[in-house]
Amino acid sequence: MILAAGRGERMRPLTDHCPKPLLEAGGKPLIVWHIERLAAAGCRDLVINHAHLGAMIEAALGDGSRFGVRIRYSPEGSALETAGGIARALPLLGDGPFIVVNGDVFCDADFDALGRAAAGLGGDGRLAHLLLVANPEHNPAGDFGLQADGLVRDEGGERLTFSGLGAYHPALFAGLSPDAPAKLAPLLRAAMARGQVSGNRLDGRWVDVGTPQRLLDLDTSLRTGRQAIG
Repeated sequence: MILAAGRGERMRPLTDHCPKPLLEAGGKPLIVWHIERLAAAGCRDLVINHAHLGAMIEAALGDGSRFGVRIRYSPEGSALETAGGIARALPLLGDGPFIVVNGDVFCDADFDALGRAAAGLGGDGRLAHLLLVANPEHNPAGDFGLQADGLVRDEGGERLTFSGLGAYHPALFAGLSPDAPAKLAPLLRAAMARGQVSGNRLDGRWVDVGTPQRLLDLDTSLRTGRQAIG
């Protein structure tokens, strides 16, 4: 699943007339970078949620056939937050574990490895596997702690930032309404307290494209072949 329903307030005025995932860097929309890399890793069935200017996303991407994937859409009248959007899309995602990618990040994550991590999740065991990155300037305190045993906790361990990429079992979202906004962090913290969240560090290229300046920097780095800096 690619999350594409956010309004992108910090990216205004760019997002007033273009949904954030369709903003371009290096000559192609942010979301297309994800689709191409997922396809290369063998992820052929994609679900994309949308709200703000969602019709533009569907028009731009279609059914996914030109990328070698099948895309289905999960429209939201108004954005349901991360967990709420996933809960809405569960009927399309099925009963097994799945990968989720934030549509407004740029990365070169190993989706093959993330898929293998997803396959190891179970409804009565681990419910999530997160990719974590070194803390960027805009989030110096980090989000969670990666422990030596590979579990992720709310405190302790190596303090890192959640990349927006993870694998989840549908059981993590049990009981959530498909029509109400819900944040992901409280669900993750509750699962962490039960020892049900694992993770690993992503040391490759990763950029949270959260401001026009970061988008410009990413575009410049991609066009000149320089390493993008988060």
